[in-house]
Amino acid sequence: MTVADLDSRLDSYELTEWMVYEQMTGPLGRRRGDIQAATIAAVIANANRGKGGRRFRMQDFLIPYGRSARMSGEEILAAVRDINASLGGVERGRDPDS
Repeated sequence: MTVADLDSRLDSYELTEWMVYEQMTGPLGRRRGDIQAATIAAVIANANRGKGGRRFRMQDFLIPYGRSARMSGEEILAAVRDINASLGGVERGRDPDS
């Protein structure tokens, strides 16, 4: 449904009800799925971390929608490299000491 469609079919009272419902039950839609996937990813990462390895949090695996929309391609690549390195990964074709 487009925003215009939604605007014509949903009044402010119903929108407010949905906002309250979401505050009571947690995120709806895509964000909720992201939280569920991030939770599973954190559990798997923690189950496979080495002795003394840092403990991962669900937030470490969440997609930062607002921030990523403003990041340049270079910033996104740097963030991916940081995440990869924090998980003990190495980038193929790159010297790990560089």
